[in-house]
Amino acid sequence: MDIVVFGAGALGSLVGGLLARDHHVTLVARDPHARRVAGQGLRVTGELDARVRPRATTDPTPADLTCDLALVTVKAYDTAAAARTLATGDPAVVCALSNGLTEETLVAELGDRVLAGSATYGAELVAPGEVRCTGVGRIHVGELDGGTSERAARVAAAFREAGLDCEADPGMPRRRWEKLAVNAGINAVTALARVENGALADGPARDVAHRAARETARVARAEGVDLTDDAAVAAVDTVVEETAANRSSMLQDVERGSRTEASEINGAVVDRAPAHGVATPTNRTLADLLRAWEAAGIAE
Repeated sequence: MDIVVFGAGALGSLVGGLLARDHHVTLVARDPHARRVAGQGLRVTGELDARVRPRATTDPTPADLTCDLALVTVKAYDTAAAARTLATGDPAVVCALSNGLTEETLVAELGDRVLAGSATYGAELVAPGEVRCTGVGRIHVGELDGGTSERAARVAAAFREAGLDCEADPGMPRRRWEKLAVNAGINAVTALARVENGALADGPARDVAHRAARETARVARAEGVDLTDDAAVAAVDTVVEETAANRSSMLQDVERGSRTEASEINGAVVDRAPAHGVATPTNRTLADLLRAWEAAGIAE
């Protein structure tokens, strides 16, 4: 399969690197990472190990973006720009693996080519040309409105051929909100507390993560998605266990002094809640604290 990974940071480089063992992969990334991969290849270390030579570029042409599958792994706030660029090419299928509820933004530019996706693999970009797997998770792909499809099955099979744990999921409407509950419960809490995911296995940080997840589930139900509080909390606990040694992407952002996805994760829960009369004090507090940190000029 001809695959483009658009936004090859930590997760995109890990997934794209592993896919490159069995498929033709192009990473769209920033320098110096893209330059190092193009010249010397990509090294995957940690819980998984691989040395691969995917193509890498910072400036894809429309021909580059004409492919069987485009995986979108940009930061959630960059999704609209990624969608406009991808639309200059002709990807047959586009699958979102970014945090947050980004699929609608992709659909606005790319129409019915878009599949929903989620990934719980832990990844850290440790140096140009090197990504470390900090936790082996799983990937789900499927139709945005649910149900089975041949193309989702084909994408999942391609992932499995490359050794990734992936399934075509007919329940992606629920899975998307479950992903948001996990993101809301883990990312902001670990970023503010400056702890690895495993610190949420017990203690006060766990309680905060659970409250954020339960609020997300309540908004999901108000929007017609069957996600119980208990299921949202269980999803958080499962990811914490599977990625205990992982430093969440938002924690890595804070450590780098970079913009976070708080507005697109916790803020997305808060923004949708008023229409349904649902209170989201935990998500509001988490989002506001990180926005305050960003507004202080610490983040770029």
